[in-house]
Amino acid sequence: MSEYPQVPRTTPARNPQRVTYDRVAVHAVLDEAVVCHVGFVVDGRPVVLPQLHARVGDVLYLHGSTGARALRAAEDGGLAVCVTVTLVDGLVLARSGFNSSVNYRSVVAHGLAAVVDDVAEKEAALDALVDAVVPGRAAAVRRPSRRELAATTVLRLPLEEVSLKVRSGPPRDEPEDLVLPVWAGVLPLATGAGEPVPDPELPAGTPVPEHVRTWARPAP
Repeated sequence: MSEYPQVPRTTPARNPQRVTYDRVAVHAVLDEAVVCHVGFVVDGRPVVLPQLHARVGDVLYLHGSTGARALRAAEDGGLAVCVTVTLVDGLVLARSGFNSSVNYRSVVAHGLAAVVDDVAEKEAALDALVDAVVPGRAAAVRRPSRRELAATTVLRLPLEEVSLKVRSGPPRDEPEDLVLPVWAGVLPLATGAGEPVPDPELPAGTPVPEHVRTWARPAP
């Protein structure tokens, strides 16, 4: 299937023309984003936490400490979550504050996140999480120890109820505002890397590996 199914929870009340369920477009946003936000309810109260994530096919992996309250809750039949990712591509500067906006790509995924118990899947998911931040990094670093694996919980969220909302293009001003002497347009924004800063404990002369030196987020 080239698209995710449209269901009530992924049908927006506003600006439905901005929404797509295209798998390739959804995956591209999830892969480009460094951080997602995970919303859930614990003890009757809403909680939203930033987390690293990794997509493998139609599965989104999340992780955290085994002592985290939310992750403990996921061990009992799974945890209902809403995961969001937003990439801001530009500031849309209109001739009025009301019509000013941002150009963005935002994915929302609903589902039941379950704890990964299989050791092989857990290790593969952790490798994917490392590589999601810096591609190629998992093969260059030490493997996780048994203690580290035991201290880490990995959650698996099947990507089933998913939508992507996109705003792009110039400002959409009122016709009567077009004659105002106010600059209007788009200020593009992009994520870039600075010069790598070595750990003070690193031996002098240790070269910067290519996967660090050439790091860049995927192009939109």
